[in-house]
Amino acid sequence: MIAYSSVARMSYPSQDELVSRSIGLVKRIACHLAARLPASVELDDLIQAGMLGLLEAAGNFDPTRGASFDTYAGIRIRGAMLDEVRKHDWTPRSVHRKSRQVSEAMRELEADSGRPAESHEVAAKLGVSLDEYFAILRDSAGCKIFSLDDSGDGEEMARDIAAEDSDLPEQALGREQFRRQLAAAVERLPERERLVLSLYYERELNLKEIGAVLDVTESRACQIHGQALIRLRSFVAD
Repeated sequence: MIAYSSVARMSYPSQDELVSRSIGLVKRIACHLAARLPASVELDDLIQAGMLGLLEAAGNFDPTRGASFDTYAGIRIRGAMLDEVRKHDWTPRSVHRKSRQVSEAMRELEADSGRPAESHEVAAKLGVSLDEYFAILRDSAGCKIFSLDDSGDGEEMARDIAAEDSDLPEQALGREQFRRQLAAAVERLPERERLVLSLYYERELNLKEIGAVLDVTESRACQIHGQALIRLRSFVAD
């Protein structure tokens, strides 16, 4: 009996042990996210939110369900950080207003032409120069966090581990409907915009790395990213 208890303790670390050995994971995730967020987001704030996510993960983790703690905790840590960022909207109202105006202009142009609107067409519709339009895209891309869930990776499995946090049926159905709607909207994007979103959200490259892949400047990659996000919102609104 004593031997069995010893093995059990070795197999299943305590909550404190799980937390202490995963502090480095919190810092790595925070640094990775910080590189993809505006400079106004403080690294220390991300780490603090991530620590709360880690504590929650350590408290809810069930080692008998077959997944590693690092996989499970990584999802909770990242989610806690993103929730913290979403709660503090640092964006001026003018940026939101201009983003909505771009979305509306895109909808009108695409309803008339039956194809994705070009940058110069949207700029003309808004009555602004192309440089001003690109500046709106950069501001919009910098202030938004748009989560594209991909059930093809290990994250979905990690989400399913926590029995205590299971969604109500109507919540799960609503999220699944949104994912299907979002996937259909992504398919309507121009090829280059789909590629940028894939590199940014699935491969988790930053804009500088995406620019290198596309052989464009980081600023241009940001413009493509911003236009893709606004176009997606336009499609989803439709």
